[in-house]
Amino acid sequence: MKYRRLGRSGIKVSEIGFGAWTIALDWWGRRIDEEEAIRMLKKAYDMGITLYETADMYGKGKSERLIGKALGGVRDDIIISTKYGYDYSGVEQVGHAELPQSFDPRFTQKALEMSLERLGTDRVDVYGLHNPKMSHIRDDESFEFLNGLMREGKVGALQVALGPAIGWLDEGLEAMSRDGVTAVQTVYNILEQTPGNTLMERAAERDVSILVRVPDASGILTGKITADTKIPKNDHRRDRKAEWRAEALKKVEQLLPIAERNGLSMSELAIKFILSQGAVGSVLPTVVDIHEIESFAQMSDDRALPASDMDEILEIYSSWPPYKLKSSAA
Repeated sequence: MKYRRLGRSGIKVSEIGFGAWTIALDWWGRRIDEEEAIRMLKKAYDMGITLYETADMYGKGKSERLIGKALGGVRDDIIISTKYGYDYSGVEQVGHAELPQSFDPRFTQKALEMSLERLGTDRVDVYGLHNPKMSHIRDDESFEFLNGLMREGKVGALQVALGPAIGWLDEGLEAMSRDGVTAVQTVYNILEQTPGNTLMERAAERDVSILVRVPDASGILTGKITADTKIPKNDHRRDRKAEWRAEALKKVEQLLPIAERNGLSMSELAIKFILSQGAVGSVLPTVVDIHEIESFAQMSDDRALPASDMDEILEIYSSWPPYKLKSSAA
């Protein structure tokens, strides 16, 4: 496992991180019981994974509790990144619908205290705003309070997680201008490089790291999802329509020669493409079992793609029709 500096924070994180939403929610079509979740977390640690990325709303605190239970004994050896901002207190079960949000000091203080209790720790290494809108990112009071938490040592660094869907360019660029923000999280993969490519450029200028989620394009790049795959109702990949999957698979065919000449599977090419970019701090693949943890962890081996292949990938990507970006800017 290789490690990278998380922006100007100086925090070191593993190139492959553990996105811990899957151990608390069944949004990937599979529910993971607590014993298996703990085995997965411990296997990730054994494989050299040090970044554990979660949120308070994942299972209404379940994900954080599992991390604290499984990895409390190695707390000083890992980096815990959690997010907040959704008020899920009034819902029976967290689903796909957007919930009320708040990032004001009072809500932030309470959210952090509850996360620290569930995680069994006195600090969060990376504290994130979970899918904030532009108005939240422009709220000076919220960020002044967060920077105060950093001075107190309760928070090591800040991230802004963009979403929930792909495409929040303006919010990402604005977030990077904030003091204390040393990471921006976004959907990014070899098939969906917008707005990630622009965010990468600004991140390099600002000494901010990009945390990448959905690196496998919702399973398309792993070969597990085809045009004929029936997606279960409890799997959020149902949002990827059959037409989108069919077009994505055609794009994969264009990229296969690059993978083959490098002796890589398409899944490996997808991760190598991301890790070959200097602004990336860590990749957060979706993992639902120990085998997947082992497979992704082994892809961090310091082998970057040749510049000529990166240029060819960009050329191919540029030939595809663009898609509309999301924005919450006023």
